[in-house]
Amino acid sequence: MPGITVTPSTDTSGSRLHLLTAVSPRKGAGCSPTGIVGRRLARQLAAAGDRVRVLAEPDRLHDWPAGTEIVEGSVSRRPSEYAEAFDGVDAVFLAGAVPATVGEVLDTARDAGVRRTVVLSSHGPEYEEAYPPETWFWLAIERAVERSGMEWTYIRPSAVMGAVIEGTYPATGSDWADTIRTGGVVREAFLDGGHYPFIHEDDLAAVAAAALRTDDHVGRILEAVGLPIATRERVASIARAVGRDIAAVEATPDESRETWRGRGWPDDGIDVTLYALQEYGDQLTELTQWTLAQRPSVQEITGRHPRSFDAWAREHAHLYR
Repeated sequence: MPGITVTPSTDTSGSRLHLLTAVSPRKGAGCSPTGIVGRRLARQLAAAGDRVRVLAEPDRLHDWPAGTEIVEGSVSRRPSEYAEAFDGVDAVFLAGAVPATVGEVLDTARDAGVRRTVVLSSHGPEYEEAYPPETWFWLAIERAVERSGMEWTYIRPSAVMGAVIEGTYPATGSDWADTIRTGGVVREAFLDGGHYPFIHEDDLAAVAAAALRTDDHVGRILEAVGLPIATRERVASIARAVGRDIAAVEATPDESRETWRGRGWPDDGIDVTLYALQEYGDQLTELTQWTLAQRPSVQEITGRHPRSFDAWAREHAHLYR
């Protein structure tokens, strides 16, 4: 196995060691950006005085905060070859797992004495329950974790605002940086009336940190969900952040489908994106109320107000200039 690379850090002897996993970007429905979320989580854990180790695929090895122990490897391909990465670990933030190898990951973790697994999951299990087990993806991962005998928490997030940086689900907004920079325009389906729920990656990381560091959420499903945001509101936030007008042009669903296909999006990621844009627009009141009713809320877990899309756009305005 590749050696562990340790970036010099202050002495944290006696602190807990957390293992975070990160994989290459995936565009499939429900996949979150593991690198972006993981780096935010690593900073928060280090700030709390804990140690952080990362098991990351080759293109996710960079830009981790100082003091992070980095192991090149994967939870989706031959994970037992990286068993050393689990040594001394108290809890694992399992992001990017796949059904084919999740059992091997969990066996390796349990054998190493890992106490807790926090899964970056999806809302897919809510729909997969109606289908035969051989068709499950997200639910197969969750059920395997339950059988592992370790403590567990599942985090089912909204789409992540920073997904556009890493190129992960959802497809909405994924081409805006290019079209805004080159022509000052956004073309997308459901501009009028379309909505999508988003959570800031820093808030999602804070939810994960709470699940890793406290006993408050063991055996629970945490709905790390943000409020639905209108598509035109997202465009307006970016326009304010970059200080220029951005034209918004309504496209048909088929036109957006072809645009996204040309950028490598699979049909399942496109289908769910289009469905959600329309569904959240059509049922905005009901789905907003559902979001507000979730307990514990993101604010209750993190102890602060969730970060807005305006704040995210200001932080990443350089992407659109």
